[in-house]
Amino acid sequence: MTDSVISLAVLVGVVVLFMTNRFPVEVVAIGSALVLYASGVIELTDALAGFGDPTVVLIAALFVVSEGLDATGVTTWVGDGLLRRAGGSDRKLLVFMMLLVAGFTALINLNGSVAALLPMVLVLAVQRGMAPSRLLMPLVFAGSAGSLLLLTGSPVNVIISDAAAAAGVDEIAFAEFALVGIPLVIGTMALMLLLSGRLLPDRTGEATERDLTTLAGSLVEQYALHRVVHLRVAEKSPLVNHTRLPWELEHRTDMRVIMILDGTTQQAVSDGEFVPGDRLSVIGDPGSIEHFRTAQGLELLAVRDQQQVTDALINRDVGVAEVVVPPRSRFLGETVRPGQVLRGGSLVVLAVHRRGDGDHADEGARLKPGDVLLLEGSWDALDRILEDADVLLVDSPELVRRRAVPLGRRSKRAIGVLVAMVALLASGAIPAVVAALLAAGAMIVLRVLTVQQAYRRISWTTVLLVAGIIPLSTAIQRSGAGEQIADALIGAVGEAGPIALLIALFLLTAVFGQLISNTATALIVIPIAVSAAAQLDISPKPVLMCVLVAAAASFLTPVATPANMMVMGPAGYRFGDYWRLGLPLMGLFFLVGVGLVPLIWPL
Repeated sequence: MTDSVISLAVLVGVVVLFMTNRFPVEVVAIGSALVLYASGVIELTDALAGFGDPTVVLIAALFVVSEGLDATGVTTWVGDGLLRRAGGSDRKLLVFMMLLVAGFTALINLNGSVAALLPMVLVLAVQRGMAPSRLLMPLVFAGSAGSLLLLTGSPVNVIISDAAAAAGVDEIAFAEFALVGIPLVIGTMALMLLLSGRLLPDRTGEATERDLTTLAGSLVEQYALHRVVHLRVAEKSPLVNHTRLPWELEHRTDMRVIMILDGTTQQAVSDGEFVPGDRLSVIGDPGSIEHFRTAQGLELLAVRDQQQVTDALINRDVGVAEVVVPPRSRFLGETVRPGQVLRGGSLVVLAVHRRGDGDHADEGARLKPGDVLLLEGSWDALDRILEDADVLLVDSPELVRRRAVPLGRRSKRAIGVLVAMVALLASGAIPAVVAALLAAGAMIVLRVLTVQQAYRRISWTTVLLVAGIIPLSTAIQRSGAGEQIADALIGAVGEAGPIALLIALFLLTAVFGQLISNTATALIVIPIAVSAAAQLDISPKPVLMCVLVAAAASFLTPVATPANMMVMGPAGYRFGDYWRLGLPLMGLFFLVGVGLVPLIWPL
């Protein structure tokens, strides 16, 4: 059995296994590489080459960059902007989302833009009460169209431009791609608006996220925090230079101080002396609070609406966390009350809630299993609660921070890293993978992310899938299997003319593009396309542009592009979901590749 036959057999087997969903896709991909090695089609170095391939490293690095944007609230900020512009219309939301991903893809490439925007879109879906499956496939497909707007949109664009120059015609300019890219983006958006609601499943995947953007408001209501009055120590207040929380204040029964924030550090404190700017949060009888405020020369921090209360609870500097006391906790039996400072001043108890009680414990309670404490403190202090096995967190402080605090701490650094990476990618001064690695490293060096956060964010399923499929692409190219299919197709066209050649090349490229990477597909088809153009004595430029459009039409399978694979798990897509919406869109790309391209670049 020849190498080409074995390669084609493995290709068919991989497609069948992908479609049946009997095994994880990454296992199938790596298994195909091992079969090709065992059968002697490729060497061991080829079978393992995918793990060091620049594309695989690029994808992993882009996941880290996207985590930096998400962890600092940049994606939440962008999502809030989309929601404001969309108003109450799901269709407007879909339009703005597709415009955003198309523009982003044109600058950095499809995989990078999808990786960066995926967390934001998942949150938008939760906020709108939509299944993620309604948004994620339009996100990827609009990004695929956007990849044809500029030279930087895809590695295939660079390959096609270089091939045109090598064939003796002018290379394709940086923005010349937009002549087909703009019609494709507009057409893709129109088709998504018309068909996505009918053809996409209403399904939720593995990465569904809670909507935490309104967490502060719900906590204010649940724990009756609207009763809290915020006071600030004025310059001439009698409290200045006196011990914080004096005896007469701590033991009052008509009001209670639940938190004191240092005026300089904005950290919760329980000792030292009052200084101008200190903030007291008190709860109790309104008349008693007003009398105390007047007597002590305190300024009332006006709270005109609930939003100001929630902003005080969760912002860039401080946040809140609900913790549950589990059975066998060492805290059982301890008495806690609102205003009590924990962990050396880093955390303060805002409220204590016991299931079945009609009110919250303002005077203190001995902790029992199931009691819930609402704690406030710095984000770093809240993060350290994760290390305490004696309490259970309701929501991760890290997740609350990134979802409820748009443009949080270090967001400017994250945006700066993104801008620098885009500039490097657009300039072409260094390889894309190097630019992405520099950006990923900068996220860690600048303390936007920890190494652990970076590791957690990488989708290892996607990385292993792409790394495992690359050896199959290598085998198809080296064994001659791809050329055999291509030669047969070109032979079938015969003397039918240039348009028939474009149709054949489009179909060949599109079919290959559903099974192997579009980069590998382009490398297989380009030599055949240039040779065929020479035989028919036509310009190679429109032929190459037709191949480019077809290579971007990777819509029918999840393995067609890494971006298709990225959204498969979060949206709960199955193998067969892609072709339902992908076929009509491929029809649009066919019309542009075969009909519009010859009008722009004459044959």
